[in-house]
Amino acid sequence: MFAAEFENARTDTRRRSVRAPISLDAHIGKSVRTLCKVIDVSLHGVRLAVHSELKRGSTIWLMLPDIGHVAADVRWSDDFSAGCEFHNPLDQATLDGLLAKSSAHDRA
Repeated sequence: MFAAEFENARTDTRRRSVRAPISLDAHIGKSVRTLCKVIDVSLHGVRLAVHSELKRGSTIWLMLPDIGHVAADVRWSDDFSAGCEFHNPLDQATLDGLLAKSSAHDRA
């Protein structure tokens, strides 16, 4: 007799690209800046740790290290975190640069 355990593959994913954990300081806003932290990132968006709730459906300017301002829509938000979708997806080289910067920061 043959027995095996298995787990069904998840097919309910809503994301267009895989998220990667990251830890980078960033700012929200173009002139008046609010500090936030990027918790994870993908080609299409980010999850942020924030100090105040962002309004769902609003557009923010996110200042990312070495990239500059990126426009993003707030897709969800609670008291201390928010998920945002970029207006224009990052290219792979830009994403790789953010991940390398975070990795170097973690080692320091």
